[in-house]
Amino acid sequence: MIAIIDYDAGNLKSVEKAFQYLGEEAVITRDRQELLMADKVILPGVGAFGDAMEKLHRYGLVDTIHEIVDKKTPFLGICLGLQLLFERSDESMGVEGLGILKGEILRIPDTGLKIPHIGWNSLCIKENATLFKGIADNSYVYFVHSYYLKAEDEAVVKATTDYGTCIHASVEKDNVFACQFHPEKSGDVGLKILKNFAALGGEA
Repeated sequence: MIAIIDYDAGNLKSVEKAFQYLGEEAVITRDRQELLMADKVILPGVGAFGDAMEKLHRYGLVDTIHEIVDKKTPFLGICLGLQLLFERSDESMGVEGLGILKGEILRIPDTGLKIPHIGWNSLCIKENATLFKGIADNSYVYFVHSYYLKAEDEAVVKATTDYGTCIHASVEKDNVFACQFHPEKSGDVGLKILKNFAALGGEA
């Protein structure tokens, strides 16, 4: 069973429907025991970094997320869910992120391109990227964001895209995976990414 963390995040239903389309059992929940018992867990997200962290604290989910990660359950952050895994964001100064991965979330620089970055963009995919198994380099996925990840350790970065700067678009470390883009809105490529995640074993 795949658990989708419910913290009033916005894109819960579209993520759930994508997994159901793939024939996977998915449940939207914030129940601690249900989350800890899940085979895989997803942290989705649409909205502001500070508001999201406030909700995660309010619903007692911060410690639960750390427990899930520590017990090596495959864990996937999507869009804002990627950003929350890191330490801080320019969007909400002074607010601490989950700090599961090292790095910071920066505002996309003003280079004349429209911000937020909305729409399809191609990925430069690194070798041996688990989520991208069977996916061609330069495949297109769907983005909606004004802030982007700069990971401290580039070894965890498995895909990048360019939009006025080099954006770390997907990361992977041990059992933790994350995408800045929306796989649930990225057509066949996105469904393949979610299928690859669903196929992971308990020890990713």
